[in-house]
Amino acid sequence: MNRKQLYVFILFISLTTTLSSCFQVIEEITMKNDGTGDVLLTINLSQSKTKIASVMLLDSVQGYKVPSKQKIQQELNEAVAYLRKTEGISNVKSTSDFNNYIATISFTFKDVANINNITKNILAKQKIKATNTSTYSYNKVTKTFFRKYQPVATAKTEFNKLKSQDKAVFNGANYTSIFRFESLVTSTSNPASNVSKSKKAVMLKSSIMDLINGKVNVSNQIQLSR
Repeated sequence: MNRKQLYVFILFISLTTTLSSCFQVIEEITMKNDGTGDVLLTINLSQSKTKIASVMLLDSVQGYKVPSKQKIQQELNEAVAYLRKTEGISNVKSTSDFNNYIATISFTFKDVANINNITKNILAKQKIKATNTSTYSYNKVTKTFFRKYQPVATAKTEFNKLKSQDKAVFNGANYTSIFRFESLVTSTSNPASNVSKSKKAVMLKSSIMDLINGKVNVSNQIQLSR
């Protein structure tokens, strides 16, 4: 996985790598007409919380050391600290629910371009190679929002090197992006995206496996009413 972005995967990277095969990564971006906005990144392992709670009592699983809650919280805190030092980013907050195994990071940006490479850099600090890159831009004159997604060529190859039990981690895992706007959405370029009834939000959902295997592209060009 280590793709999306967001989202965010650093929040529970250790758990998803060793313990669970059912999780959700959700990226939400709320854009204002002036180009500022907010991001909410969520990783949700609640569907596997009973299994995770049991495994958390062990020292290791399948040869992997089981991270403690303190270690997971430390990684979350490091991601928050990095964001607080990032230019154009403010109001950084995080939550961690160890009863349901849900974690979030939220922050405000001055320009959506401020969030480019954030996930890649956070993963790099944890010595994890990102399997994709996403860049964002917004043209205030034409009121056009762009999300350009580029998978890393070696992602599938590296995934295929994993043991079968490690590959199984990603079965049933999903990635969802939700973009909200002040103005009405008039068109989207990605046929897999869905526009809300209010015409002010666009959602795109895909499986993590499809992203890894390059079967889907979550790039999008969203045109707003002028």
